[in-house]
Amino acid sequence: MKVKPTERAGYHHGDLPAALTTAALELLDERGMEQVTVREVARRAGVSAGAPFRHFADRQALLTAVADRILADYAEWQLGMVADVKGSVMRAFGLGFVRYAIRYPRRFELVKTRVFGDKQPAELHERLSAIEQTLTDIIIADQKAGLLRPGDPEIVGLAGQAIVYGLSQMIVDGYLPPDRAEQLAEQVLDTLGLGIAN
Repeated sequence: MKVKPTERAGYHHGDLPAALTTAALELLDERGMEQVTVREVARRAGVSAGAPFRHFADRQALLTAVADRILADYAEWQLGMVADVKGSVMRAFGLGFVRYAIRYPRRFELVKTRVFGDKQPAELHERLSAIEQTLTDIIIADQKAGLLRPGDPEIVGLAGQAIVYGLSQMIVDGYLPPDRAEQLAEQVLDTLGLGIAN
């Protein structure tokens, strides 16, 4: 079977699924989740409209792959946020979550649909487990350092997630003024953090 020129051009990437995911992520950042279509992603990657379906069953599968890429980027971002932190690493981790949502609101919206629902795609389990383990390790380390009060790390983590998720959603929804969002987030984290601080 002869390969169409447009398809041949796209395959020079060497890894078509990665090229499609990159194109979808760029489209997400530019236009939002509703505008990410398989057809437009294929066009940007330089392949035929049917080529993506060889790697992704449908649009939802492609969006899940994009969410996985975002979570990988977020994990790296968080490592940068907590590096060389003096004081509570958990606070820095939480602030990193909010800052990521401020910087990438459309990524936050996509990840929200995949992570904070009743069903998480199996493809994300490994990535999410690694992030949860990192958070648990941070909480335990802060507790040992006397920065957090003793308690079940899972409950402490859930409390922290509730705070930063709620703050992030309020920022993305425009409820908090964007020019003061980060400052307000820091103040809220410090105020509510007193409940788990030692």
